[in-house]
Amino acid sequence: MQIPIRNIYYLLCYAWNKLDERDRVAVSVDDTTELLDLFAKVLINSTKLLIKRGIDKSYVEHTEELAGVKGKIDISQTIKSNLLYKQRTICTYDDFSANILSNRILVTTIHTMIRIRGLDKGLKNELINLSRMLQGISPIEITTPLFNQVRIHRNNQFYGFIMKVCQLIHENILPSETTGHFKFSDFTRDEQKMNRLFEEFVRNFYRLEQSRYPTVRIEHIQWQLATTDRLSRELLPQMRTDITLENDHEKIIIDAKYYRETLSEFYNSEKVRSVNLYQLFSYLMNQRDGSSKTHHTTGILLYPTIEKEYDLNYNFEGHRIQVRT
Repeated sequence: MQIPIRNIYYLLCYAWNKLDERDRVAVSVDDTTELLDLFAKVLINSTKLLIKRGIDKSYVEHTEELAGVKGKIDISQTIKSNLLYKQRTICTYDDFSANILSNRILVTTIHTMIRIRGLDKGLKNELINLSRMLQGISPIEITTPLFNQVRIHRNNQFYGFIMKVCQLIHENILPSETTGHFKFSDFTRDEQKMNRLFEEFVRNFYRLEQSRYPTVRIEHIQWQLATTDRLSRELLPQMRTDITLENDHEKIIIDAKYYRETLSEFYNSEKVRSVNLYQLFSYLMNQRDGSSKTHHTTGILLYPTIEKEYDLNYNFEGHRIQVRT
């Protein structure tokens, strides 16, 4: 299954809850665009927009050896280093600078993209020009937890989108056979990654695009199994819906599933995947709390459309159960 590049971009923007940024960045793609080139375009356009708006600056703390005094003297380190007789000190001071974490992640990502094999030459040259415009910002060794340290607030909201792009690039690059270069892993071939993306897309799509169900959430459902044994209770697996839609009178549980093939093969014929149906059925039975709404909850297995459209409908004890693409 080949997913259109434009669809991937929309999936990501919905999953990240960054639809406004998608329109502002304005990336034009077609079916011939490679996934790597898509993210290069997004990075280029968003960085250009950021530079035009003005890159974020903040006070950065520095500690260094100086001639004289600046900021706060670290007396113990100055004495320990025997610097006083040289009329030098070790001082800690704040400097208003663009060399902050978010910009350092951005610059590092641009430098990394430049060294990825297979990148369009024109896009590579644009990235090189952008890196020259961001001189004075030092690269940093990027780890996934580092992204959680970036503080997004009202005055730098656009960085939220850029950091999402940088994190996706970081999580999908691998060292190349050539020293100092990288290759980009096509995450659309990874069913686990795409399943998480599809689930987040569907949840935010319903949160943003409909008003009938004001509650759109992940629901944690308790097993309706009686036990007095603590260990038996603790070892029960967690039940967590992908998407629960709810208003005062209705409730829908959606289980979003991403596969390369919608149905499974069973003795040379296609069947609904039994493990998915069992899971949804378990949600419906255990979420009942005695109210009419929970005894008539609709359950939907939702798959991406591949080659065929499916709209299958069943009923069980007041519950509508649907399999949709």
